Amino acid sequence: MEILNSLRHIVGADGVLAEKGERAVYESDAYPLEKAEPLATVLPRTTDQVSAVVKLCAAHDLPFAPRGAGTGLAGGTLCPGGVLIGVARMNRILDIDLRNRRLTAQAGAVNIALTKAVAGDGYLYAPDPSSQGASTLGGNIANNAGGPHTLKYGVTANHVLAVQMVLPDGEIITLGDKTEDVNGYDLLGVALGSEGTFGIITEATVRLTRQPQAVRTLLAVFDTVDDATQTVSEIMAAGIVPAALEMMDAVILQTVEDAFHFGFPRDAEAILIIEVDGLEAGLETQAESARAICFQNHAREVRTAATAVERANLWAARKKAVGTLGRLAPSCVTQDCVIPRSKLPETLRAIAEIGRRYDLRIANVFHAGDGNLHPVTLFDERNPDDVRRVTAASHEILELCLGLGGTLTGEHGIGVEKRDYMPQLFPPETLQTMADLRTVFNPTGLCNPGKVLPISHGCAWEMGARSEASVVD
Repeated sequence: MEILNSLRHIVGADGVLAEKGERAVYESDAYPLEKAEPLATVLPRTTDQVSAVVKLCAAHDLPFAPRGAGTGLAGGTLCPGGVLIGVARMNRILDIDLRNRRLTAQAGAVNIALTKAVAGDGYLYAPDPSSQGASTLGGNIANNAGGPHTLKYGVTANHVLAVQMVLPDGEIITLGDKTEDVNGYDLLGVALGSEGTFGIITEATVRLTRQPQAVRTLLAVFDTVDDATQTVSEIMAAGIVPAALEMMDAVILQTVEDAFHFGFPRDAEAILIIEVDGLEAGLETQAESARAICFQNHAREVRTAATAVERANLWAARKKAVGTLGRLAPSCVTQDCVIPRSKLPETLRAIAEIGRRYDLRIANVFHAGDGNLHPVTLFDERNPDDVRRVTAASHEILELCLGLGGTLTGEHGIGVEKRDYMPQLFPPETLQTMADLRTVFNPTGLCNPGKVLPISHGCAWEMGARSEASVVD
């Protein structure tokens, strides 16, 4: 095909994946309920190559979309019949400026690589999604990723100073600046979290954070989920601001212990990982206050990580927890709604009831401190009845969270999974304003079509609206 030969001319023959099996690899991200094969996936190494690919797609009226590591959980990188622009080869750290506490990297740099590059100098890159060992900087920015330490340090948007972005016509622009504040309209702010619908981010300059002087990490064990969730509310109400406050339920505990043998109690209904950090002076007082609140809410025991290895094991258990669920089922859907912390007990009870009604096993592992839920529904995507029940249960969970005054996403993005729920969260006028803003950046609708907004609000490309043959001719 002419278009494929042109792509190979831009990125090299080994940078175009267009065979049947290669296309199948890129038919979905980590959201298994939506799949769509692209025409091809290209793997550029430079911003100029990305620009050339985008210009080629625009000239052929061909949709295109960015893709990082494919760890997204909302179907945000589907591009049926179009070109996926994978940034995996654009993974270099370009500049480290410790005096000004900033770092510049390509969009395909893996999250944890940023911290590793500066850890020896006493710094870190604070955003730490649980997928940080695989997920990329560009994908984190596109979805405004969070992570366990979001509670104290903020989401990705709080740490990005500037991005280099290829617009949907191929123009290369820079939004933001390496200084802390930029005058004029905050165009960087609207691009952060835009899920690749405004353009393709190729580089970013981010803020570095000093490593805390001291850390205390607690593991609190509970016999009921209600006691654990009540503890979360009381810790926050007491004015303690943990660096992280995470919860795992019994289903997760069992699989994590089977996988790693960290010594977690198999008969507990829930655990909390509570971390406080900062200056050594006064930190023990905060830890003891959190410990006391745990015992007031009937904690069976509260352990303190005595060594760096014990702390690392706790965080390994948390960040690899969802992966261990593969021992129970071949597929899972991980959701991402946010609710008020005070609603945690009733929300988890309602989610458990949804699981019982649909005969589905639902595990819970989430950022309890800010109410960012991650119910994980287990199923077999090869079984059509499983898919039907999981889809229905997922819809009920979203409706539940919205009904409790929550929102659709805390860090995974809207993608295709939740776009049709946007009218329940925003009035038509607001949705139209979002569509108008997107049109300023993406007037043809070719850049990551069908994401974020319902089709009826300004999307020029319905998913699957054109066949592979029609976009090539």
